[in-house]
Amino acid sequence: FPEMLSNPMLTPVQGTLEVVMNQNVSLSCHADSGLPPIRYTLFKHGQMVSALTRTDMTPALFNLTINSASDVGEYKCKAENEISGGKYSKRLVFMLKEPVSKPVLSSPTSQVKEGQNVTLSCFSEKGSLPITYVFFKEKQAIANPVKMHKREAAVIFVFINSSSDFGIYKCKADNSFCNNTKYSNSFNFTLAEERSSSQPLIISLGLILLLLIIGFALAIPLSIIPSYKASE
Repeated sequence: FPEMLSNPMLTPVQGTLEVVMNQNVSLSCHADSGLPPIRYTLFKHGQMVSALTRTDMTPALFNLTINSASDVGEYKCKAENEISGGKYSKRLVFMLKEPVSKPVLSSPTSQVKEGQNVTLSCFSEKGSLPITYVFFKEKQAIANPVKMHKREAAVIFVFINSSSDFGIYKCKADNSFCNNTKYSNSFNFTLAEERSSSQPLIISLGLILLLLIIGFALAIPLSIIPSYKASE
């Protein structure tokens, strides 16, 4: 009896399902048993991409290029021969890997007082998740790495306790994309000038003194005029 056609196996030749934009990939579709010739058809999102016929038991190789996000969807292949109407493989889904963009380090305020708690946020607009963020001050890490599984900024709290807490802050971002660590802009806090508590009192005293001078200046002519009229 002819050997029954088995369900084919669809596998990436490069061994990984993580791909980058504009990458060339190859998919192998192979049925372990079945009577040649075997026709292999590759489908993407249920639509036929390509078809190859093998007259022996060698795999069918499909070469693709990841040109857009739609190319990382679901793939399947079908094997069929003269005996079997068609057997399908399990689905295969590519995952698009994107390098992180340069993160932006920011804070709601740059002017702080000693003894104040402030926040620092680090955010990369692009890059496949998860993204790990690390915060630095003068090249020294100031907190544990923060791994974000959502497209959100990593936030830490910084306590400005003394003048040594003022300086250059930075953060870095990286993901599973090899050799793609990106560093942020520099950010530094400045000491907010505190108004002296005696300043309003000084201003008030100055205004009172000014009013007294004006009052005396007006009173002198008024006192001279009656005396002058009486002497006449």
